[in-house]
Amino acid sequence: MFPRRLNLVLILSFLVYGNALPQQSTGTYDPDITALVDNVFGQPNQQQQQQQQQQQQQQPQQPATQTTRKPTGFANIVTPDPIGANTQFNSISGRSQCNCVPYHLCDPSNNTPATMEDDIFDGFGLIDIRFNRDDDPVCAHFLDVCCDGNHTRSESLNPKPQEERPNRPKGCGVRNVGGIDFNITGANDNEAGFGEFPWTVALLNSRNSSYFCAGSLIHPRVVLTGVHCVIGQTLDSFVVRAGEWDTQTVKERLAYEESAPSKVITHPQYNSRNVANDFALVILRQPFTLGDHINVVCLPPANSSPAARTTCFSTGWGKDQFGAKGRYSAIMKRLPLPIVDYNTCQTQLRGTRLGPKFALDRSFICAGGQAGIDTCQGDGGAPLVCPIGQAGDNRYQQSGIVAWGIGCNDPIPAAYAHVGLARDWIDEQMYANGFDTTAYSV
Repeated sequence: MFPRRLNLVLILSFLVYGNALPQQSTGTYDPDITALVDNVFGQPNQQQQQQQQQQQQQQPQQPATQTTRKPTGFANIVTPDPIGANTQFNSISGRSQCNCVPYHLCDPSNNTPATMEDDIFDGFGLIDIRFNRDDDPVCAHFLDVCCDGNHTRSESLNPKPQEERPNRPKGCGVRNVGGIDFNITGANDNEAGFGEFPWTVALLNSRNSSYFCAGSLIHPRVVLTGVHCVIGQTLDSFVVRAGEWDTQTVKERLAYEESAPSKVITHPQYNSRNVANDFALVILRQPFTLGDHINVVCLPPANSSPAARTTCFSTGWGKDQFGAKGRYSAIMKRLPLPIVDYNTCQTQLRGTRLGPKFALDRSFICAGGQAGIDTCQGDGGAPLVCPIGQAGDNRYQQSGIVAWGIGCNDPIPAAYAHVGLARDWIDEQMYANGFDTTAYSV
């Protein structure tokens, strides 16, 4: 739903009759339309928030002594305690004695004793995110591996950094296809690899670290997101997290980073009635450290648009369906979405209860339209990135920002803020705040 409890009825009445048409009704108003245009993908509405609060109140309270650190999961997801120097590894086995340790604390070489050194290998092989097969030694978490004593390490083993690998392109928007450190198997729900889209960031409520929107890193100190995500937010009410992947664990080799906002800039022509010009910049107090799993995305040239039918990707941790029944994703998702041209998109939207007079604002582009593959609640502000350059470079630029749509998983395209139209405004704000634009320029 619209964050900050915007008046959905006013928005919908505006959407139905179009921003270029008189505000006159020629037919009977359908009150059910408020249920059809389910959300501008962001925070849950007031009723859902009350339901979540009631559910939390009904859950038994855990003794304070069981909590060893501030919870860092998204929404109701619980994050296990991190591995520390005093952690004792349990020796369990499905067929032999071994230590269950995070993958990066087990030497993958076949040598005994282990002799692997940092920077001389590319990764740790395959990890099944649906847990190990029945005939394998079973560990409590899929990022744990069964490791014998001669291969268990006290410090992380680090593969060769991505930028040091042969023929690796440098600069913005480089996708780590398949992820870094390991390749995953068992990915049945469009899960992204660890660090595969290193520019995707999460916006979290400061009070409880709950997830409400996403964004993209365009500079170590600047995040691009949607106005509908940050409107009404105070600077101390949220933080930005970069480098996250699996929200239920801290077992990844490279840790996420968090930074608080120092300034929020919204587009002066943002229209709360139809979410037009849904562009916002979040200036951070501290820069993120760029590396294998945290990097910046490229931005398109001014006024440029991706070609229709181009397959682009949207990434985030949003729900699998709208409303209380939906579940937030634990692992970052990557959704392949085809670009839909403006006229086709407007025609399809007019075929819904938005009606034949609906006018799609030109500040949007459209993508999707495939049943079962869609961005959804909580994905607001997330980047829509499209490939550019040579295929082997795996370079992407951000063409859209998740804004709104009709429900979730329906065969209707969703609307994304058109980043190409805002490129000049973004550049102006960067210069005005003392940042250059080279970070996101190809």
